[in-house]
Amino acid sequence: MIALLTGRVEQRDAGACIIDVNGVGYLVQASTRTLSALPAPPAQARILVETVVREDAILLYGFAESAERDWFRLLTTVQGVGAKVALAVLSALSPRDLVGAIAASDRACLTRVPGVGPKLAVRLLTELRDKAGAMPSGAVMPGIMITPQGGLAADALSALANLGYRRAEAQPAVERVLERLGDGASLDAVLRESLRELAR
Repeated sequence: MIALLTGRVEQRDAGACIIDVNGVGYLVQASTRTLSALPAPPAQARILVETVVREDAILLYGFAESAERDWFRLLTTVQGVGAKVALAVLSALSPRDLVGAIAASDRACLTRVPGVGPKLAVRLLTELRDKAGAMPSGAVMPGIMITPQGGLAADALSALANLGYRRAEAQPAVERVLERLGDGASLDAVLRESLRELAR
């Protein structure tokens, strides 16, 4: 199986690139995040690869970092999520954002991904919640606070989402407030202070 390619970037299109390794061009499908991280042709590049063998094809999926490849593998274990949807999720959300969305049970964040409807979003949240903590390359990433469902941070994020704030902007504010006030703070106090942070 091919796990890594190092060669010249021959072509970079929407959704895929061609990496020339000693005169052999490999077509590698990738997220927009990985494709934007690649240098412009004809520069040299190194790309991590997941090889998928089907009856009718051998497909290569490329990743700029191991965390993205790990999430691709995990996403494709969810029923109804193929490689195309997994890449769409990783194009819309970085591994860090994905961990945050799962931690906050942010269904709206996932339904904004092309190909992910409300039912699939719920399935993703349900099936990945337990697995996310065991991710080898960073379910526990700096700046990401994983809280039990129903915890103070989760309640505050849910309330702010209901007020129209996106999780990506609300979560850092809630984290700063909780660090300042401590876990013993009331939900009202956390919300009040978080709204002040967001108003700045």
